[in-house]
Formats: sequence, C-alpha cells, structure tokens
Amino acid sequence: IFCTWFLSVIENEFRSGKIDLDSTMKLLEKLKIPFDYAHVKHVFKKAVDKRKENTINIEDFRAIYRTIVHRPEFRELFNAYSQNSKFLTHTQLVEFLGKEQYESGASEMSALEIIFKYEPIEEVRKRKEMSFEGFIRYMISEDCSIFKRDHKTVYQDMNHPLCDYFISSSHNTYLISDQLIGRSDLWGYSSALLKGCRCVEIDCWDGSNNEPIVYHGHTLTSKITFHSVIQVIDKYAFVASDYPLVLSLENHCSPKQQEVIADYLENILGDKLLTSTIGSPQMTQLPSPEELKFKILIKNKKVGTIEEGLLRREFDSRGETAEISDSDHMSDEEETDDTAPLYPKSRSTKRKHDPRSSPPPRKKKKLKKMKIAIALSDLVIYTKSVKFVSFEHSLTNQKCYENNSIGELRARKFVKHSAREFVSHTSRFITRIYPKGTRTTSSNYNPQEFWNVGCQMVALNFQTEGVQMELQNGKFLDNGGCGYILKPEFLRNRSSTFTPENVGRYSTPMVLSIRLISGHQLPPSSLSKTNKADPLVQIEIYGVPEDQTKKKSTVQKSNALCPRWDETFSFTVQVPELALIRFCVEDEISLVSNDFLGQYTLPLLSLKKG
Repeated sequence: IFCTWFLSVIENEFRSGKIDLDSTMKLLEKLKIPFDYAHVKHVFKKAVDKRKENTINIEDFRAIYRTIVHRPEFRELFNAYSQNSKFLTHTQLVEFLGKEQYESGASEMSALEIIFKYEPIEEVRKRKEMSFEGFIRYMISEDCSIFKRDHKTVYQDMNHPLCDYFISSSHNTYLISDQLIGRSDLWGYSSALLKGCRCVEIDCWDGSNNEPIVYHGHTLTSKITFHSVIQVIDKYAFVASDYPLVLSLENHCSPKQQEVIADYLENILGDKLLTSTIGSPQMTQLPSPEELKFKILIKNKKVGTIEEGLLRREFDSRGETAEISDSDHMSDEEETDDTAPLYPKSRSTKRKHDPRSSPPPRKKKKLKKMKIAIALSDLVIYTKSVKFVSFEHSLTNQKCYENNSIGELRARKFVKHSAREFVSHTSRFITRIYPKGTRTTSSNYNPQEFWNVGCQMVALNFQTEGVQMELQNGKFLDNGGCGYILKPEFLRNRSSTFTPENVGRYSTPMVLSIRLISGHQLPPSSLSKTNKADPLVQIEIYGVPEDQTKKKSTVQKSNALCPRWDETFSFTVQVPELALIRFCVEDEISLVSNDFLGQYTLPLLSLKKG
C-alpha cells in the first residue's frame, strides 16, 4: 500500500527519468514533510556523487526520503503498539495516546480525529487505521509540541487588577541597535507589538517646526517623528493581543510640544485612547486587563488626582501648564540620567579638592521645576509615574494608580536586602525595572530575578538577542502570548511572606523527569565547513535561586541530521509557578568552547507530558 501511494504522489515528477535538487525540494513539500535545505542538499549530494551528475532517479529519491523522514526512534515507537508493524488500529492508537502521551481522556473519537487529520493514504484512512507515514506526520505536528495546547490561548482569569500580572515590557523601543549611535526605527515598535509586548517606551524631545521627535537624548542615535511612532502604534497595537497597551512616555518636551503630543495621541488613536475612568473616579484598586481590552493607556507624569484631571477635561485646557517639582514626579530613569550622554557636558565639573582631606560638604540639590502641559497630563488615567522614595513611603502615600520605575542596580539591592518589602510593594503597585545607563550596547539583565519578586514591567532591549530575551519570549508564550500573565497567588497576596531566597510554605515541589531522545535536522554549525556538527543539549532551569540549575547531555559526534541521546535527567523544582525551562543545543567546537545552534524556552507549567 505504501509503495502504491508513494509512487502515485511522485511518478509525474519522474516522467523524464531524473530530477535535480530544486525538484527534490518541491517534491518533499508536496509530501508535506518539513525539511532543512542544508540537510537535503547534503544527502542529495551524497547520492549524485556516486555517478558524477547533478540529477537523481526515482530509487535515489526514495532513499533520500527514507533517510530524512523514516526516523528509527519513530519506527521503534510505532512497532511497540502495532501488532503487524504496518498499521495502527484506532484502538492501538488510543493505547498509545494513553500510555505515551498521558492523555487520560483519549477515546476512539480522539484517535479517529488524529487519523483523519494526519493519515495521507486514503485506503488506510477509510479503514480507520494509521500507517507509519501518518504516524510520522502526527509525531512532527503541533499536536505533539512540548508546549501545552490550552496554554496557546488565553486561559487565565483576566479580571484581576492590572498590578496582579506580569506585563511584557520593552525599553527604549525605538532603538534597533545600540544606545549611543544606533538607529531609531519604527520597526522597533511594530516588531515589539507583534511579539505581544504590552508596554512600549517613547522618549519625546522638542523637534523643529513644532514637531516632537523620538530618540535617545544627548546621544548620536537617529531621530524619528512622534507622529509616525503613534501611527505605527495605532496600526499594530492590537494585532497580537486584545489586552491594554501602555505607552510609557519619557517626556523632555516644552509645554508647547507636549500639547502637540496630546493632540496626536487623541487624533490618531481616537477611541482606543483611554481618556476617562471605567466606573467611579474614586478607586481603591486598578481595573483589570479584561475591562481595559483594546484600550491604550498613557504612562507619564500627572498634575493632581484622577478626579481633578477628569473635571479639567470638561473645559478647554489648551495653553494651560502646571509646575511640578522633579523630586516628586520624576521617574528614576530620568533622575539618574539614563540617557547616558555621549560627551561630558562640561570638563569644569571636576572637583579641585585634596583627596586626602575630608570630603567636601555635599551641596543641597536644587529642586528643579518642570512645566507640564495640562492637556497631556489629563490623558494619564491609571498609570501615573511617580518617583520611588522607599517602600515605607509608598505604603503610606502612594495611590493604587501610581507606579514607579526603578533602575536594575537599585532593584537588585532591594532583591538582596529587602525582598519581603519588595514583594509587598509589587503586590500593590505596578513597578517597572529598566536597564542601567551603562548598557550602551543595549545588553540586557536577567529578568528572572525581578519576576521572582513580582515586578510587573521588567523592561528589556527587545532588539538584543541572547538568553535574557529568550527567557522573556519563553515566559510570554504562556496565556496565548497576550502579554499578560497572572502572577502566582503568593506574589499577589498583600500579606505574603514569600521571598525568593526563603520560599518556606509557598513551595510546592515538583519532580521533573526529562528523557532526551533525539534531534533532527539541526542547523549546521556556522564554524563547520560540512553540515556536520558535534551536538550536545543543555537543559536549564531558571526560577528562584534554589531552582537555578543546568544539566548537560553527552556529545554526539559528527551528526546534525539525526543525533540520538536516549538520556534521562531529573530535577526537583521548589517553585514551579516561577520556573522556566530552556533547552539549548550547541555544537562542541573544542573542550572549552561551543557554538550556539538553537534553543527553546517555555514556562515549566506549560510543559506537556508525553
């Protein structure tokens, strides 16, 4: 039956007797088999080298197909459940789904669905059976992804207050390379939004012709117009997610251009822009992502309370400004001059002072006043930026709709010395963490340490690849990739005593067993002249300090096509709710260095058995 089916699919292509590499690729596509060009080319070349020509016959193609598709580990599994090693009946498939895939609800109906979806041979399909060809197509499908299927859609309760969620957040979103001389580009916004990012940053400065611009101030980064940024945001805001988008404005504009910003926000975003409260302006908690669906929120400094702002909006406030002192309303990012000037502003600031004598008296810092355009201030509803003073100060003075930005260095000290207070703070208020100003190459910090204490907006440089962004992308695969993930109960509960170093009664240990079976068509090493590699796999757990660990497989020599490990690794994870698991495949170049081939990161609780 297989031979008849196989010939019926491919014989037309061999009417002239032989086919070349391009036709081989097209034929594999027709057979609905995913393949890697480099590997097929390598196997094709081996076939043609024998005869010193660039074409293959039908028998060569069958051999190539079997090399690429008929994986021995699939054959072993298939034969274990098939009595005749040729077909699986639907009852044998139910047994496989129960024992191997841990599908407790496996039934005749679910087995038949799989058969009708994946079995390519009509005659076998009609008999309600599955051939080895159908089994292969099922095993390499999304249905056998390691990621839980129900986590690919929004499944969490989206009716908690905003501060109860981890929120996918980007730092200096407009930059697509470094922080000093790199390009500012609209692509930064479109690509972040298409990845499900729900908090983007816009640094606003005065431009010529009363046209505000966006760039990294005091540097040589290029400039784009604020108008064009908002147009792109309007277009892509809700493509990947329905849930609220926060525009974090770092505002350096004059009141006149702040009014231009307010006009653009209202005119371009229209009804998407949140300009009033949902329900009563007197509030004791933030609204939920569900209530704010398809809404864009402005995060910026604000004059007065929400109630005052709503009253002012009933009148024309054009031309009106108010002064606020920087000490009260500056975000940390601006206060610590995160703009990292490329050149020192003045050389005369060096202290003429004998280092051996006692330090000079510290001058009292003059409080700068900043003018805020009322029209822009009143667009800030639930996300008012206020300076972080201390946990005690926030507990006494901060309102639920006020949020803080804290630099990574300061935040790291809090994690180390005041973790319980930090967790208590983030259970009440949205807290944004941002990279230190010396990360001029747009490098990233490890976001996990700040997720561990419940920080909602852990802002990263999305343009920079590496482990940190892989953790970010992996974490936010969860809950349908909507950019909002409900924090564990112990990070939402205001009386929680949880800390990452001392998880105590909040630990729900999980024993995890991973059997690493095989790899297939791994990318060839960039440092290898053939398509061979010496692959190994590192399995890494990221979470609270006690759970951080990694284990390494053996090296499979000269085999990127179908390396086979059959190794089992065991882990005990104390706080699975915060843990991520990362599979990293590397090519061993020497005893001391490896070349990165690929990785996949996902939340531990999104890992599917089977």
